Amino acid sequence: MAITVHGLDGLRDAAGRDLGRSSWLEVDQERIDTFADATGDHQWIHVDPERAGQGPFGAPIAHGYLTLSLIIPLFTEVLRIEGIGMSINYGLNKVRFLAPVPVGSRIRLAATLGEITDVPNGVQVLVDGTIELEGADKPACVAQAVYRYLA
Repeated sequence: MAITVHGLDGLRDAAGRDLGRSSWLEVDQERIDTFADATGDHQWIHVDPERAGQGPFGAPIAHGYLTLSLIIPLFTEVLRIEGIGMSINYGLNKVRFLAPVPVGSRIRLAATLGEITDVPNGVQVLVDGTIELEGADKPACVAQAVYRYLA
């Protein structure tokens, strides 16, 4: 269940808050293939189940950038912001892909609000996110995302 904050002051007050975890999301072959089509990255470890089954991971794996991009819909499950005019994905400070995401795996986001600083007409928010991989010892991805929320 999402934590709800109200306006820029609500965001400022939530600095350092653990946002909990999103629901689990299955990464299926159709999602991987669609991402490959969108990006032009058709490397066999992602899109050729037969060859990938004989490869180092024993099955196709999700693109790292697909895993990273899933932070966006998963983040909306843990934080809801009301009373702002606009939000912008401003960038990333750090990203690491620590474990492959085999087709059929389930992932979820664990997130914490970090530093929040004022910017013209809004705030900049650092979000420390971990993409957890169900049943794995290591996360699939860790990233520090930078968002801007404007009044």
